[in-house]
Parts: sequence; C-alpha cells; structure tokens
Amino acid sequence: MSRIPAPPFVASPYGLSTQISYVEIFAGPATAACLEARMEVLHTRCAGIDVHKKTLMVHARAVEDGKVVREIRESGTFTSELLALRDWLKDRGITVVAMESTGSYWRPVYNILEGEFEILVCNAQHIKNVPGRKTDVRDAEWIAELLAHGLVKPSFIPEAPQRALRDLTRGRSSLVSERARLGNRIQKLLEEANIKLASVATDVLGVSGRAMLASIAAGQDDPHTLAGKAKGRLRLKMGALGEALHGRVRPHQRILLGELLKQVESLDASIQTLEIAIHEEIVRETDIPFETAIALIQTVPGIAETSARAIISEIGVDMTRFGSASRLCAWAGVAPGNNQSGGKRLSGKTLHGNRSLMRTLAEVASAAGRQKGTYLSALKGRISARRGKRRAVVAVAHSVLKSIYHMLVNGVHYHELGPSHFDRIDVAKVIKRLSKRADDLGYEMRPKEAIPA
Repeated sequence: MSRIPAPPFVASPYGLSTQISYVEIFAGPATAACLEARMEVLHTRCAGIDVHKKTLMVHARAVEDGKVVREIRESGTFTSELLALRDWLKDRGITVVAMESTGSYWRPVYNILEGEFEILVCNAQHIKNVPGRKTDVRDAEWIAELLAHGLVKPSFIPEAPQRALRDLTRGRSSLVSERARLGNRIQKLLEEANIKLASVATDVLGVSGRAMLASIAAGQDDPHTLAGKAKGRLRLKMGALGEALHGRVRPHQRILLGELLKQVESLDASIQTLEIAIHEEIVRETDIPFETAIALIQTVPGIAETSARAIISEIGVDMTRFGSASRLCAWAGVAPGNNQSGGKRLSGKTLHGNRSLMRTLAEVASAAGRQKGTYLSALKGRISARRGKRRAVVAVAHSVLKSIYHMLVNGVHYHELGPSHFDRIDVAKVIKRLSKRADDLGYEMRPKEAIPA
C-alpha cells in the first residue's frame, strides 16, 4: 500500500475550515480485483460518515481503473461546513452515503444531503466495528466498506411531509404528558391542604374544578361558596363538595396552586395550537393521502382520531417499505424477538422498537380490550388469563398493527371477527371442554334438538 499526498484543497464558497488528510491507493495484494473476488461491490462510489456532535469523519471510497481510491476528510457540523462537505462529495462523484443514527446528530447532515445523494441511516449496533480498531477514521472507513458491498441495512426515514406530521403529533403527545404531570402535582398539593376534591369530582381540572381551584388560589376559604361554582351534574353533589372543599390552605400553597394553574392554561393553549397545525398538515395537498388513511384505520375498535393520526404519522401510508405485516410489527417493537441456539428458544422478549408507536398501540390495545363483544376483547381475555395483562396488551397491539397493515395495503375497512371467533376454530374441542366441566358439576349437556319442547 502506498500513500500519495492529497492535492491542495481549494476552499469552497461556504468557507470550509478542514482539509483532506490523505489519498490511499491499494496497488499491492489487496487490489480491488482481489476484494471483488471475495465479495461483490455494489456501490463503486460511496462514502461512510462517522457522526459526532461537533465533527464528522468522512471516508469517500471509489473504484477507478480497477483500483480502490480512498479519501478521508474531517468536517465540522455548522451549516456552512455541511454545505461544503456536500460539494466535496459531489465533486468526487459520490452517489450513496451511509452514516450511523447517532442520537439526533445525524439529522443536520441528513437535511443538507437529502435530495443530492441516496442516504442510508443505519443502526449503530448493526454496523459496529471490529474490537480493537476503534477510531473515528476507522469507523468511517468501516461504514464505507460495508456500504460498498451492500452489507448495511438502512433505518426507515420518512419523507419530509410525514416527518413534519410526526414531529407535530409527538410534540402534542409530550405536552399532554406534561399536562398530566401537572395534574398530579396539583392533586398532591390539594391533599397536603386537606382538600379532597378528587374524591367527589371525576376531573379536578374540568370546568367546575378549575373554577374552584382558581377561587382557592385567590384566597377563598368558604367551602359552600366554592361548591357553588360547580356546574352540570356536579351540582347534584353539593353536600359532598362542601365537605371535600373544607380544608386548611396555607398562603404558600395558594401561590403554588396559582402558578400550577397558569402552567396548565399555557399547556392547553399550546395543545390547541398543535391540534390546528396537525389538521392543516393532514389536509394539505401532498402526494401522501393522510386524511384517507386516518379515516380508514379509525374503523378498528379502540382507535380514535387522535390515535389514528399518531399511528399514520409513524408508519405512513406506503406499506411496501416494510415488506410484510410481520416486519412492520417487529419494527414497531410489538412482535416476539428471536433468540434461538442449539435448537432451543431462549427468549421471546420483544425488541426495542418505535417507542412513540408502541405507546400509542398500547393505549389502543387497552381501549379495545375494554370494548365488549369484539375479537380484540376476546383475544385480550384469553391471553390475560394465561400470560398476564401486560403480555395481553402487547398481543392485542400486535393484532391491531397487522390489521392496519392489511387495511392500508388493500384499502379495506376493518372486518370484525366477533368474540366467538376462537370457539369457531375448533368447535369439537370447545364442546368437549364444556361437557367435562358440566359433568364435574353434575350436569349433562345435550344438543338443542335433543331437548324436548
């Protein structure tokens, strides 16, 4: 192997501050011909990027006249430096770029290179380097080698419209979670002040509860006056409200309660703003039919509009990128894991998947399991009895996601199998089981035709 000094680098209009380190040409035994004899080269001009917060290490790899030419370059992560890196890659004829999905640091790089190259963002665990060779230069070189020979599996990166919708729905979910935490803090504060409002009112932060809490924060102590602010059906509990609102609220607690209520009002306004933005993003004229897909999957028991928007924002409407319903479930993290050795199944623990999607599917599964007279409720009941409620929720989420996959692929509504679906699979087995139970209790089972009128 011989090293040839890199040609002098001409600064880009974007003001690049880093330079090429070296160019390596493998002219000895490790020629490109020998490499291709061992494994086929799929990408003759590609680059691997080792991503960090402040710096990038880029390894450009090209096959020219049967020889592998490599160039190493270190770049910063400011926009001007990334634009210069983009020009540098284009000048070298690079067509495919691969990088690790390191936190959120890959996103600025992806934003600049998107549309100019085919970009593969890969799970860092899938492209881990050989132990003992851990340097930034080696990591970038290793990524480029794997990419050249087609040994990297890209992560799913949605298109820009779907990414926008996903960011909005995730932002709304975060605000809703924060509002729930504030509600718990308010409830804790009321308990410390001997206010038992939650024991009478279903929603402490409802219209009636907010009016009472605002009066308490303003200095009102009389429980009957506070109970008079109740509205609707809560007025039927005036006596219990008077008892619940009789407490010992100290001055510092009134201050804390007032500030917490202000934060709740601010979060409510922010959630409403995101609701409007999500609706506008869905109905916007794009090539992705979000609105149709959201309406379609709402036919599944347990899926309301908010859940439907969150699911579509995560998986999109084009199911060809997943290949099958099983792969989609594995990507989402609601499918059993594969861990087998020596013909023995060691563990079926689910793998880490899309956390936002898993959380939404768990909520949908819990809601579907509470509905009576459905296939999903029967499925949850069967598995809960044998494996527990948590595993039952994952199983129902798996079934829901598989249904969504086929609905989006075929453009059909949800087909309800009914709660007796499992009994119809093997009727003879069910009859035998029930007959044995009846016999144990001293009864005899007979067909309807055999029972005299």
